[in-house]
Amino acid sequence: MTAESTLSTLIASEGDNIVMQDWPLEEDTHLRGVVIVVHGLGEHAGRYDHVARQMNSWGYAVRGYDQCGHGESGGAPGSLPTDSRLLDDLADIIDSTRSRMQPQTPLILLGHSMGGLVAGRFVALGIRPVDGLIMSSPALNAGMNAFQKFLVSILPKIAPDLRVGNGVKPQFISHDPAVVAAYKGDRLVHDRISARLARFIATAGPLTLAAAPQWKVPTLLMYAGDDRLLNPQGSRDFAAAAPKDLVTSVCFDKLYHEIFNELDASEVFATLEQWLKQRF
Repeated sequence: MTAESTLSTLIASEGDNIVMQDWPLEEDTHLRGVVIVVHGLGEHAGRYDHVARQMNSWGYAVRGYDQCGHGESGGAPGSLPTDSRLLDDLADIIDSTRSRMQPQTPLILLGHSMGGLVAGRFVALGIRPVDGLIMSSPALNAGMNAFQKFLVSILPKIAPDLRVGNGVKPQFISHDPAVVAAYKGDRLVHDRISARLARFIATAGPLTLAAAPQWKVPTLLMYAGDDRLLNPQGSRDFAAAAPKDLVTSVCFDKLYHEIFNELDASEVFATLEQWLKQRF
């Protein structure tokens, strides 16, 4: 069972507001674990309401938060004040969450797209211990062309806060027209990205891939085989290099980028439920 979701604000270590959304369980429901959702580029935590409620039905409390420069949190849309800001904010969220948890309760990260990269890089660096990681279509390979690579190498040095269009084409997030329409009409969705944020994505992906052979955290990697927004080869490369006893990889060949928001996401949710049952 799930209770109503609640909104709250955390003051990050840098002083900016981070808006959090919690999907708790009813008081008489057995808690199997806590999941922290890390959303993707240009979006916000509220878009994961259906994912959170599904996990609630499996016995998991869920917390999402709007990353810096996204949703209702501080920062201009698409901005990134420092290179490590997204990782620092996740550390603050984990510290705040653990302070309200029983020590033996599993803490699991679920990151989508850019959020999958943030969560993956966080785990690779061992910034805080977590019990599990779920990456959904993570941005391990941004798929930039030569000109974009040139811009990422130059712009952050001369104009790190310059914000431009992020290149996300809404028609390719999902085959579901209702999802696409809701995305386009969502006042909290934006299409901005700063030079510094672009550099973070471009550099953190290869670094996370390089860490795959030494992976130490149980991980479920789910990705879209027909991804038109990111290159799924990054996920394939990670799966090939990571320890098979720790990393479970599933490719959904015909799905677009937002695998939880597809016309038929039943197999995606079934894969997630099975992995959670096996691990926790």
